[in-house]
Amino acid sequence: MAPTSANKINSSSFRDPTTAWLGKDGHWRVLVGSKRRTRGIAILYRSKDFVNWVQAKHPLYSILGSGMWECPDFFPVLNNDQLGVDTSVNGYDVRHVLKVSLDDKKHDYYMIGSYNAAKDAFIPDEESNEFVLRYDYGKYYASKTFFDDGKKRRILLGWANESSSVAADIKKGWSGIHTIPRALWLHKSGKQLVQWPVVEVEKLRAYPVNLPPQVLKGGKLLPINGVTATQADVEISFEVSNLREAEVLDYWTDPQILCSKKGSSIKSGLGPFGLLVFASEGLQEYTSVFFRIFRHQHKYLVLLCSDQSRSSLNKDNDLTSYGTFVDVDPLHEKLSLRTLIDHSVVESFGGEGRACITARVYPTLAINDEAQLYAFNNGTADVNITKLNAWSMKKAQIN
Repeated sequence: MAPTSANKINSSSFRDPTTAWLGKDGHWRVLVGSKRRTRGIAILYRSKDFVNWVQAKHPLYSILGSGMWECPDFFPVLNNDQLGVDTSVNGYDVRHVLKVSLDDKKHDYYMIGSYNAAKDAFIPDEESNEFVLRYDYGKYYASKTFFDDGKKRRILLGWANESSSVAADIKKGWSGIHTIPRALWLHKSGKQLVQWPVVEVEKLRAYPVNLPPQVLKGGKLLPINGVTATQADVEISFEVSNLREAEVLDYWTDPQILCSKKGSSIKSGLGPFGLLVFASEGLQEYTSVFFRIFRHQHKYLVLLCSDQSRSSLNKDNDLTSYGTFVDVDPLHEKLSLRTLIDHSVVESFGGEGRACITARVYPTLAINDEAQLYAFNNGTADVNITKLNAWSMKKAQIN
């Protein structure tokens, strides 16, 4: 249905209702994703009986130029607490998150702010007319959170689309998967969300491999033997003492562009160091997940990259590099990385869940028993591995 004078929204630009919440006035509210020309909109509806709904005069929030808002989500998070709360909760100790899947960019973005219940309006903490923060800086879209009342946590589910070609998708008979469910909460800084694989995933761990703390010299590989490299959970932490070696970043650069230009084969002072997953014998294929440290305007910036550029000899696959800066201070914090490996999926969590990157890879050589796993340091300066634990992962039992 085309827009009319009474209804300025095209019927194709109206979808994906949120979880409803109950106001103190006894009325239910729900959001629907939409757009009007180029303005993205979270249309608000109210209902007394959960059957008959009336559109509010004003949307909960909108942004000019942001395009269609798919899969909106609106939910509360507690200040200074990892516990989740019911979607209807509001109060002085609560912040609210507005998340949208931007159809134009195919990424999931969110804002943190407050919910004015009297005016039914979302007020972002940062005065900005655009979404900046993302759930995940790789292949991750159309996500939705749910409140788990039994364990008092908020769970995030997201979709990872393919890196293989359409022809390959048709041949294998499926396309796209859900990622591992993540618990989600507000970071103690109040500036961003934290995501971490749900604790139930740890029940799948088997055959642990625990390597002792050690120095990883520049240019060295450290094999992580004894785990199934195509289905594994790896936790590694690094400590850097010689920050004087950090490369100077003269001007601000998009982190994904930095990761594309400075892959794991490009040396610098501090980095790249991290993990090589799905690595073939001779390293013709590998997917690298790594840190680099830069010095920019008298402060240190930590870059996290997930680089698919060498992941497959099949050039029909998407070989993009993904990246983001992680809000950690290498002067006072260790650089932690957890990576979940599951055949075609590489989910990485940097800075204890402050940065997440999901990649899809389809190697031709590094498959089954031929895949290998390494820690690596291709920087010129040594780094200290303070923790390295890895597990083979059993198959999940789906009830």
